[in-house]
Amino acid sequence: MPLTFRKSFRIFPGVRLNINKRSMSITTGGKRGPRHTTSTTGRRTTSMDLPGPFGWRSTRSTRRGR
Repeated sequence: MPLTFRKSFRIFPGVRLNINKRSMSITTGGKRGPRHTTSTTGRRTTSMDLPGPFGWRSTRSTRRGR
C-alpha cells in the first residue's frame, strides 16, 4: 500500500487549508449549505449535503487552456 500525505488546517471558522503532495486547496463553507473548494492546480469543486437518501452531490469545473 503506497503512503500518502494529506494535512488539513482550520484557518478560520468555515475556512480550511488542505495540503497534499501535489497541491494545496482552500475550502470555504460549513456543515450547512454548499462548500466551495479551489485548488492550486486549477480545480474548483462545489459540493452540498442534500437531505434524505440523496447524500453528497458535487459539481466540478477545471481551468481551461492549460
